[in-house]
Amino acid sequence: MTVANRRVWWGDYRTTEYASIDPEGTIAVLPVAAIEQHGPHLPVSTDTTIMNGMLETMIARLPAELDIRILPVQAVGKSNEHLHAPGTLTLTAPTLIAAWTELGLSIARAGVRKLIVVNSHGGNEEIMGIVTRELRVREKMLAVKTSWQRFGRPAGMYSDLEERQGIHGGDVETSLMLHFRPDLVDMGKAENFVSNVARAEKEFSLLRHTGTHAFAWMARDLNPHGVVGEAALATAEKGRLTAEHQADGFITLLKDVRKAKLADWLA
Repeated sequence: MTVANRRVWWGDYRTTEYASIDPEGTIAVLPVAAIEQHGPHLPVSTDTTIMNGMLETMIARLPAELDIRILPVQAVGKSNEHLHAPGTLTLTAPTLIAAWTELGLSIARAGVRKLIVVNSHGGNEEIMGIVTRELRVREKMLAVKTSWQRFGRPAGMYSDLEERQGIHGGDVETSLMLHFRPDLVDMGKAENFVSNVARAEKEFSLLRHTGTHAFAWMARDLNPHGVVGEAALATAEKGRLTAEHQADGFITLLKDVRKAKLADWLA
């Protein structure tokens, strides 16, 4: 059962209400995103727009028994791999580590001991790992890092090529944008943005742009447009089904985090 018009945003609670926080049952959610180029067909707000849409989808499906407090979306992340493109905003890794750690410390001071950092931009991944470990060390928090895309997509919805290579501005992200904000998408400029990942797969045994043996890349190393994937195949219906699938996966993670007893899992 879900509850309409419920309070889920951190700022909607009064300071006196934080005095009675249940450290086992209350989960803070820190959404981290980006403002960066997404090729000729998508706006620079894509990652933040997807984050906002995913949060709305998840909230609409959230079971009544889950008590979450969502912090303001951190719209500017680490996007220096896209600096070639006007409109990209970025902060340095040290700046983000400091800022997100400070937010985590503020969460801990409010009595919340469980935190999920949820991400919609690949460039934030390393930052999230450092921050969550720091919060475990300094505040003994159960701090979890995840991304919406880690919850996968409905089986068979996207091609094998898109699943392997469509990491930025391809069918998946374009479909999500067609669902959340179709007015911002120019499908007339969407195409199959071929990735240099395919070339690396043919030429090398282990060396790749992503995965186990990855080298650091700039977006134009993947494709001259700075995006990769089968964007021309995107539809709003695929976006809707993908959003619901990933929101349900996140809710399953929330249930796991709520179930995890702090004393049992943190030495």
